[in-house]
Order: sequence, then C-alpha cells, then structure tokens
Amino acid sequence: VRALRRSPVRVLQPQSSRESPQSPAERPQPPPPAVERSAAAPGLWYEKAAPGDRRLGKVVTLAKSKKFRDNHGKVLLEGHRLIKDALEAGAVPQTLFFSTVGHLKLLPEAEIKRASLVKVKFEDIKTWSDLVTPQGLLGIFSKPDPAKMSYPAAQLASSLPLLLICDNIRDPGNLGTILRSAAGAGCEKVLLTKGCVDPWEPKVLRAGMGAHFRVPIIASLDWESVPTNLPAGTQVCVADNNEPDVPRGAGRAGSAPVKPSPKAAPEPQGEEGAAGIPELAVQRYYEDWARPPVAVVIGGETHGLSAAALRLAASTGGKRLSIPVVPGVDSLNSAIAAAIVLFEGKRQLLWRHKQEDDRQKLPVPG
Repeated sequence: VRALRRSPVRVLQPQSSRESPQSPAERPQPPPPAVERSAAAPGLWYEKAAPGDRRLGKVVTLAKSKKFRDNHGKVLLEGHRLIKDALEAGAVPQTLFFSTVGHLKLLPEAEIKRASLVKVKFEDIKTWSDLVTPQGLLGIFSKPDPAKMSYPAAQLASSLPLLLICDNIRDPGNLGTILRSAAGAGCEKVLLTKGCVDPWEPKVLRAGMGAHFRVPIIASLDWESVPTNLPAGTQVCVADNNEPDVPRGAGRAGSAPVKPSPKAAPEPQGEEGAAGIPELAVQRYYEDWARPPVAVVIGGETHGLSAAALRLAASTGGKRLSIPVVPGVDSLNSAIAAAIVLFEGKRQLLWRHKQEDDRQKLPVPG
C-alpha cells in the first residue's frame, strides 16, 4: 500500500537532449589540439607534429597504393633531388614532411609556400622511408600532368624526333632505368601501354633519378590509342635480338619472342606469320633505320613484345632491330636493350641532321 501511494519518479533529461535533435555535424566539436607553429624564413611557416601524430604513416601508406594514386591523383616523392626537380618542373606540392629546417632551405621557397609543411622526427621518416639512407624529406604531390609541366630548357633544346613505347615492362627497376635512358637520349615522349608497371611507383621513381620531370610520360594506353599519341608519319620499330638470317621468333633483346597462344586455332600464313603476327624485316640496330619521326618499342623480359606492337610496326613500315648476342645468351635486359637502341637512334638522327645542314650550306650552282 505504501508503495502504491508513492508518486512516480520523473526523469529529467539534460538540457541539450530536450532540444531538437542535432546531426553530428551540427553538434559542438571539442576544440582542436593546439598546433605549434614556427617560422623557417620570413613568410614561411611550418607545423611541428605532436607526439603520436599518425599523419605521416597514414599518408605514406596510402600514397604507396596504386589505387590511391589513381583515385586521388597524388604521388609520393622522397629526397632533395627528386622533390627539387618536381618543383622546378611545375609539380604541385601538397604536404612536405621534413626532419630539420635545413631541408627546406635547399628547396625553392616560392614553390614550397604552397604546401603544408610538417616537421617530424627523423626516426618517423626513417620508419616509413623506402631508401637505405633516408634524407629526412618526403613530399605528397598532385600527380603531374605532362601537358602542364615545364620541362628543363636544356632538355627541350636537346629533344629529338625519337619516341619510346614500353610494352609490358613490369619490373619497376627496369622501367625507371628505361625512363632515365629515354631522358638521356633526348626522347620527345615516352608512351606506356597497359600492362606496364605504374611509373609513379616509388621504386620506379628512385630508378628514374628525376627522368619523370625531364621527359613527358603518358601511361596506361591501349594499343588503339597509341597511334593518336604519335606524330604524323612516325615509323615504329621494335627491338629484338634476331639475327637477319634467323627466322623471326628465335630470340629476343629485352623482350621475349612473340608466340601464338596454344589455345588459339591455327590461322593461314601469308604475308603474316602464325596467329596473324606480321613478319617484319630484320636488320642490325647499328644499320640505317632512324628516319624522323621514329618510335622504338621495348618489350618486357617476361611477356615480351605483344602482337599489337608488331602489327603497329608493320602498319608503319617499321623493322625489327637486331642486337646480336653471343650464341647461348638468351636475351638482354630490357633496360640495356632500350639504352643501346635509343642512343644508336640518337646518333643516326644527329648524323642525318648534320648531313642535311651541310647540304644546305653548299653554294648554289650558278
């Protein structure tokens, strides 16, 4: 009876709960932790990362993912030389992580002002670095657009009507070395077909030694779109180590011989070989072949030249460029083969240019 006579207990809600419900975005957020900022130079401010700051690890992990690079259009660069080359070529920095202020003084001040500068411990950079000897400098950049880059004037002045097409180059070290050779030879452009490793992978960047910011690189092309990226009248040649008197497909130079799929039905052979693969005239790489404009296809060591590459070469009147090797040697490394053929192409183009200049300087007969 005593219990029945008690009045019910009224539960009072907090003041914020009695008001109209708020979305998470509308609810008051706790104030952000204080950020310690310092000046590296007049007008150049940087932030000191607090202990336990996980941004560096998170950003680097994401930037090393090809999916992240493709979806967000960001790339990871490490080291003074690479970051300086990128800045001078017009690449857009977003965040720079550095261990000492001295690192910033080695970079163009006007360019790094556009980025968020974050000072972190060297031990943190060392944890996430891919270098054997980290320099204490990492940068997140917007993925460079070849059409908007400002390549070095000396590089542009030495550019030749010579292009490189990479076909199934899947080893990062090989691709980086190939890009470095292409820049050194003065290639006008480098085209990467689908199946090649991503040129913005950290290992490719390290092996390229700044070549990414010296020569335009157009990646992920299908073979149907390759001709639209070539100058009109370009002759396409392919690198191989076939001897002129050896049937096609007997060897390779940095690329495996093209073989028809065992599941494919046999096709009649006429002007084309088995499985519709065209026959190309074979000549040694040091013989006359580089007539401007010209493109060279280098195939990967595992999958080799694709049938599409051979068909493109045949449609432009191209040839197989033989690099003779000692009998019993299966093939050359693809990066070595690229360097041999590209620098020979450079020699021939410069020689031809000199011959034309000499003819123009001859007196006109009276």
